[in-house]
Amino acid sequence: MKPIHWKDAWFPIEDVTYLNFAAHAAIPRVALDAVQSSVAAKMRPHIVDDRSFFSVAASLRQTLATLIEANPDEVALTSGAGAGLAAIAYALTWSRGDEVVIPRGEFPVQHATWKPMEAREGIKVRIAVPHGQFIQSDDLVAAMTPSTRVVSVSHVRFDDGSMLDVSSLAAACKRNGTLLVLDVSQSCGAIPMDVRSLGADFIVCAGYKYLLSPWGTGFLWTRKETLDSLRPGPYNWLSQGVESFSRLNFVNPEPSPGLSRWDSAEAASVYNFNLTVMEASAKFVLDAGPALIRDHNQALIEYLFERLPDGYRLASPRQASRRGVFGCIETGSRAHTESLYQTLRDEGFVVALREGKIRVAPHLLSSTQDMDRLLIVMAKASHVAH
Repeated sequence: MKPIHWKDAWFPIEDVTYLNFAAHAAIPRVALDAVQSSVAAKMRPHIVDDRSFFSVAASLRQTLATLIEANPDEVALTSGAGAGLAAIAYALTWSRGDEVVIPRGEFPVQHATWKPMEAREGIKVRIAVPHGQFIQSDDLVAAMTPSTRVVSVSHVRFDDGSMLDVSSLAAACKRNGTLLVLDVSQSCGAIPMDVRSLGADFIVCAGYKYLLSPWGTGFLWTRKETLDSLRPGPYNWLSQGVESFSRLNFVNPEPSPGLSRWDSAEAASVYNFNLTVMEASAKFVLDAGPALIRDHNQALIEYLFERLPDGYRLASPRQASRRGVFGCIETGSRAHTESLYQTLRDEGFVVALREGKIRVAPHLLSSTQDMDRLLIVMAKASHVAH
């Protein structure tokens, strides 16, 4: 699947230049066909047999597993990164005094997950402070103590695009007896990924970014053998080996031996419109190839960085190997950066403003012509400011 013009794989966005995939991805055309089939199935539910009922979830689980070099039974279908983090927080066995390390300024889902566990379980959340401009593995390692049970962090930061050296952090966590929880929402689908090479113990992901999926989708990964060390809890009843609704087990039902036990309740169905879109979009990403997506997007950001007008500075790492597939810029002051952001929006450029930085997040439908038009507006805005 290699369209001559990748832009044709999306619905036309003619009124703006959309450079905001790190916030909300525009779904590709193939997703519309998928959701229409799902709606049709719900309109005429008699056409769906028990086997078809579960087919979308099975296909999606396989696609996600292929994307991250995992096994399908190690993937749970969730409603987002937050749902995955919550499942992990409740499943771990805690001791009073255990510590969870998160970086300063991390995406709010980290604080929202771990901070309440202080009152619930008697643990302590420690904040790792970067010694340089960007958080690095060494900063997290320095914050660890013998009591650190979990390090929870993003693979790629939402507010500056910096990418963590996960392998070195995972090795340090293993030496310390610490679990590593990695949020890959800003990288999965846009960067080639092998979960075993990364070395994290748990991976969570939202689907609405680089998996090109709707809000309310995502996944959770861990090794199947990890389940034996986790606390028992409620599970998705559809994971009880249900293959036919005429033969349900009411005597001794057991959850799936794999991660499907942690699927969001009632998610795994052909009638779940979000799931059908995610299945089609994830296949689109897999067919296009995360390596191609990475190379295309990083080339556009490199093009932008090399041509920044006077008055602008990088707010992301300069080296492509140290950042994800989007880039952030800023001006001399936060107020001026915020003013520039509004100017760009007024001129039809959909970018994001995050923590005083302008985030530019293209995708395969984006081009150097888009970057050129963006640079022209930036240069004019800089000239007016001076």
